[in-house]
Amino acid sequence: MSIKITFRSNLPPVLQTQPMTSEPELPDYAGSSNKKTEEIITELDSLIGLESVKKLIHELYAFVEICKRREKEKLNTEPLVLHTVFSGNPGTGKTTVARLIGKLFKEMGVLPKGHIIECERADLVGEYVGHTANKTRELVKKALGGILFIDEAYSLARGGEKDFGKEAIDALVKAMEDHKDNLILILAGYKLEMDAFIKTNPGLRSRFPLHIDFPDYSLDELMSIGEQMLTGRQYTFSPQAKIVFRRNLQNMNAIQPYSGNARMVRNFVEKAIRRQAVRLYRQPNLSREDLMCIKEVDIS
Repeated sequence: MSIKITFRSNLPPVLQTQPMTSEPELPDYAGSSNKKTEEIITELDSLIGLESVKKLIHELYAFVEICKRREKEKLNTEPLVLHTVFSGNPGTGKTTVARLIGKLFKEMGVLPKGHIIECERADLVGEYVGHTANKTRELVKKALGGILFIDEAYSLARGGEKDFGKEAIDALVKAMEDHKDNLILILAGYKLEMDAFIKTNPGLRSRFPLHIDFPDYSLDELMSIGEQMLTGRQYTFSPQAKIVFRRNLQNMNAIQPYSGNARMVRNFVEKAIRRQAVRLYRQPNLSREDLMCIKEVDIS
């Protein structure tokens, strides 16, 4: 059974199921019917922090599945709107979560492809009248069947009425109508800027009913992210290196409170790995432990 989402102007969208040639079996809601779906949910749950984000995605997942069961019993279903605003500082997982949503909705039959096209103002806004609409339409075309993810979307409204960003917004609103069954739009950016942006166009707020806030990571969460990154690359901290790494994160947050969150951690981890390589490459007879261990000197 596939799902068709019909978006209507000034009215709530309608969620409809498309019958298949043969009657599908009811999914096992204990979690074993769709292995790929369960793998995606497991990947989502493995992300550090983001509890409120995970909760909402689980709600969407459950809602779609229950709609399928209600349709099978010929019961009415509630409309589903999936265009979303992601609000948060850089490095809080917005792009990662968008990719997981695309994969999840593909497996559930909401999106035929589930891929994600990532773009920003420069990819949408042209240099002369008419150029912007063409650029925007091309990106929409590439995103059909999946998600168009626009980072720093608030920048489209920064130039005022005469700025070509307004032309991009108008083209996006039209695309949402023209491809109402085949496209999900996710707008991302800083919270205050995104709140102001949504107010610039009367039609935007009603078209983006889902607003997900991505909080900054705590120091403990940043440490867990760093250790998870190292583990994934088959490295590990020495006890002293772990202490120094935590102190460096704490110092950076004190200097720059919004210094990049998980991006900052990734930069620290990658620099430590490079410095470890410089320390080791002239040493003979390296053990497996030597190759894996990140020491204090690699971080200081």
